[in-house]
Amino acid sequence: MKVFSRIYVALILAFLYAPIAVMIIFSFNSGNSVWVFESFSAQWYTDIISNTAMIEGLRHTLTVAILSATIATVLGTAAAVGITALRKKITRSFATTVTNIPMMNADIVTGVSLMLLFVFFGRILGLYESLGFITVLIAHITFNLPYVILSVIPKLRQTDKNLHEAALDLGCTPLQAFFKVVIPSIKVGIFTGFIMAFTLSLDDFVISYFTCGHYQTLPVVIYNMTKKTVTPDVYALSTIVFATIFVLLILYNMLQTKSEQRRNSNVKKA
Repeated sequence: MKVFSRIYVALILAFLYAPIAVMIIFSFNSGNSVWVFESFSAQWYTDIISNTAMIEGLRHTLTVAILSATIATVLGTAAAVGITALRKKITRSFATTVTNIPMMNADIVTGVSLMLLFVFFGRILGLYESLGFITVLIAHITFNLPYVILSVIPKLRQTDKNLHEAALDLGCTPLQAFFKVVIPSIKVGIFTGFIMAFTLSLDDFVISYFTCGHYQTLPVVIYNMTKKTVTPDVYALSTIVFATIFVLLILYNMLQTKSEQRRNSNVKKA
């Protein structure tokens, strides 16, 4: 039975990662063929530098990802604190449910609805072009917020509520107590929320496609390039993006593991 279970797991892993492995291997191919590996070469990685469309798309993606993740982390942390502070269980459950809706909603529905909203307000304001950097940034903040909130709320629930009151008794103002006591106790949740938001923003295509306008992010640029002939430099750039997201996810899991170990050790000590 164990042999069959191992074979099953191996087949699932092969099905999931074989396309990525092929992409990585042929990103080092010296030729243009996707069937024959001629020889090992890193020329497609160096050619990315001379591809202005890719470089500009990468710059747009990093700008939007960093800004949206930062803003979503600040707003999401404040929202998590507010939701946790709600006294009525029904109100708190309602707020949590509303937070979960954007995560369960289809990306294409979110993208189309945001596009219609931005175009509507653009026409009202008399803008020459309704979609651009601001709209794609707002869109990324919108779908990043729930992930930050759900990363911070568990840490707030694990925090001893008496710490905040003790800080107030010792002379801290409510703002000082929040930044000196609450923030350090939930910093792991805040950082993991930021990593998750940055990763999702870096990887997003559907919502960006409907809201970016002329300000095209890297996934949109790659999609437009695939309408024509796909060149190996696309494989090289996709490999770099995959490696970046892979490293961020490993860091995210390490932080989660350390947080769990720390919580279990505190429970044992108590």
